[in-house]
Amino acid sequence: MRELLTVVLRQRCSGRMDAVCRTGAVESSVVWSHACTLDDLCVPYVLPGQAVQQLDAGSGWTRRWTTTWKTGEADVVCPVRDLTSASMLLSVPVRRFSWRTGQQHRPGLECLVSTGRQHGFESLAERRLLLGLDFAGGVSEVLSQPFQLRFISEEGPGSHVPDFLALGRGAAWLVDVRPAERIKPEDELRFAAAAQAAASAGWRYIVVTGWRRHVMTGIDSLSVRRRNMTDRLGLQQQLLTGVRERPQRFVELVEGTSLPTVARTHAVHLLWHRRLAMDLGQPLKNATWIYPVAAHDG
Repeated sequence: MRELLTVVLRQRCSGRMDAVCRTGAVESSVVWSHACTLDDLCVPYVLPGQAVQQLDAGSGWTRRWTTTWKTGEADVVCPVRDLTSASMLLSVPVRRFSWRTGQQHRPGLECLVSTGRQHGFESLAERRLLLGLDFAGGVSEVLSQPFQLRFISEEGPGSHVPDFLALGRGAAWLVDVRPAERIKPEDELRFAAAAQAAASAGWRYIVVTGWRRHVMTGIDSLSVRRRNMTDRLGLQQQLLTGVRERPQRFVELVEGTSLPTVARTHAVHLLWHRRLAMDLGQPLKNATWIYPVAAHDG
């Protein structure tokens, strides 16, 4: 990333890039496409301390709390203390996806290039989460509605089915998706229980309430060219060479290739696969600045 900023500081900039040059650092609103994580892309929900305090966290709670996983043959119940030893990859969603006339939510299947298969979602908000996970990288498997958590609080027994469990690169994310305005007190308690169970397993937990400005529009635009592409004309190398010395506007970059019309699709492909970089905090258009990616940042 240091090399990238050096290039930016050396060139004469205009418009928004002037702000980057004047400060000598990237603005806090910049979301670098080649280096972003899920934390950088989404708007997370901050769990209130009151919900956490209502949970049964006394001695032996990891034995009293349980998770139920579904396999093709039977349900498998294990205490939270054994969460990481569960047969995750043999499981199926604990709740069936339903399609019926008049339903208010939009279920479906989303194919991820990072896993090479389709994953179920129950709403368009969940579909956006899957797309964000696919783009953020480092994901080797995503389990939809992975297990049912049974926990204990001051109000008595409770249960919760997290939306997704994402695995990859020695880390795991337990994720719930809910617009902030739809989160109720009972949801806060369930989310707090999920966070406590995830922490006991060494997993990250997050409730995604939305996305940073322009981020999801940009990711959705890039996703149309995320699949493997044949490059018989060597356009991808022309694009990479085009920004080697200095960043360029998107339109200038593709116009500098031997076949600009086709080069546009390859430029989008390279942006998705983090071989070119842009600020996801800005819309992708002809005037968008495209940057080189330093070897150690790729």
